[in-house]
Amino acid sequence: MKPLPKHVRQRWRYLAVGIETWPDVTIDRRAFQRHLWFAAQNLLGDVGSAATDLSVMQFGHDEGTGSAIVRTRRGSVSDARAVLTCLSEVDGNPIGLRVRGVSGTVRACEEKYLGGRGEATEHGNVAFEGAERPAISRDSHVDVRVETEFVGATQRDIS
Repeated sequence: MKPLPKHVRQRWRYLAVGIETWPDVTIDRRAFQRHLWFAAQNLLGDVGSAATDLSVMQFGHDEGTGSAIVRTRRGSVSDARAVLTCLSEVDGNPIGLRVRGVSGTVRACEEKYLGGRGEATEHGNVAFEGAERPAISRDSHVDVRVETEFVGATQRDIS
């Protein structure tokens, strides 16, 4: 069977998405895809979700930061952004998403928006609330472990 001519083929857009979670949370591609589909279905309904056709093309997550490339149809970029905004947790763990940019090809999306080095992560102890506590530092963000959970802080909070 011959492929369709270019002017008849489906056109896609690729969203570069930055992911941030607590440092001890692990998220895999399958769980992220499942929650993305549920968010699309809840926001847009069955017909809108099928028309948007969101798919996770690439996914990576480690020590609280990561990135993904999400594919959507060309006319549905604003709906895809809205769905990503509605996604606030994956498997019960809070998640922060930020669309870094939109591109017409996966390669351009990787090079333009995901090509930079990841944030440097440092493990150590900090003074927080009058006690020395273990913490993980990423750029200007510091996640301090208090008992069994993490608390988000800045450099000013830990001195």
